Amino acid sequence: MKKIGLFFGSFNPVHVGHLILAESMFKHTELDEIWMVISPQNPFKAKKGLLDHHLRLKMVKLATKGNKRIKASDVEFGLPKPSYTIDTLRHLKKTQPEKQFIVIIGEDNLKGLPNWKDSEELLREYVFYVYPRLGAEQVDWSLPNVNRVEAPIIGISSTQIRNRIENGDSIRYFVVNKVRKIIEEGEFYKKNPQH
Repeated sequence: MKKIGLFFGSFNPVHVGHLILAESMFKHTELDEIWMVISPQNPFKAKKGLLDHHLRLKMVKLATKGNKRIKASDVEFGLPKPSYTIDTLRHLKKTQPEKQFIVIIGEDNLKGLPNWKDSEELLREYVFYVYPRLGAEQVDWSLPNVNRVEAPIIGISSTQIRNRIENGDSIRYFVVNKVRKIIEEGEFYKKNPQH
């Protein structure tokens, strides 16, 4: 059975930290592929400042081009909004029963996991791979199906990148060049775009 890691996120924008984490997962787990699942709308995040999901999908595709094991997934685009992880997992289990889906999350999200929709079913039916995050609170590692995975602690976030753009700072090396080009040409995340 093919093991697919689902890396959910707004990817607003996708950055090198996301790619480093995905690559680390391959080193420390037995995942065959990682799908970067672009969330059209995260129930825990405000919609303000969120680029169109098709544009974010395009950026993830460009960022992962050439890596056959990492795929950009638009599976949530056709599902009801906001996107709840359990609904996406149920949909995938039903439509692709020949694959095993594993959820990849940051340590900072683990504390809130019991508040997720149908969290008991989530923890009973699905495996979670958890990567370390800077400043994550003390978490309960005794939760069923929760596995800590070794990975570099990434000090880059999409929020930080958006703030750099607003402040007129360079984002070179924070994102891959093709993504940077789209952001700069579209003047995305700027306070006052020229057009």
